[in-house]
Amino acid sequence: MLRDKPRWGYWCECWTEDLTETKGRPPTLHGSFDAYSAPQADRWVAVALRTITPALDPDACDEAWAWLYEGRVQTRRALIRAEPCTVSVTQDNTRITWTIRPVMFVPLAHREAAELPACAHGFKPYATVSSPR
Repeated sequence: MLRDKPRWGYWCECWTEDLTETKGRPPTLHGSFDAYSAPQADRWVAVALRTITPALDPDACDEAWAWLYEGRVQTRRALIRAEPCTVSVTQDNTRITWTIRPVMFVPLAHREAAELPACAHGFKPYATVSSPR
């Protein structure tokens, strides 16, 4: 969707975290989605949860369905108030977390234009020095 003005929306991400990891390894990003309404944002999480529930253990499945039946309404209300939200389920030693944050989407220069924007000509690349291994 090409727009010429900033637009409010929601930035959605899906992360996993190994709960047994002792080396302080950060969570891993698995997907992201730009939503333009609260219903679209919470629907992204709902579809993902419904998709994975057959593979979850009983406790994680209960967590997922609890959010789908009860927590989703609270999430939607929070998003409408422009509050960030998090939904998590834990399967064995893995935590899966979906985050939804209100954001302002800013349009970027059209990358397929024949002419580059004037600011592009002011950029002067320089050689980087690689460090010895």
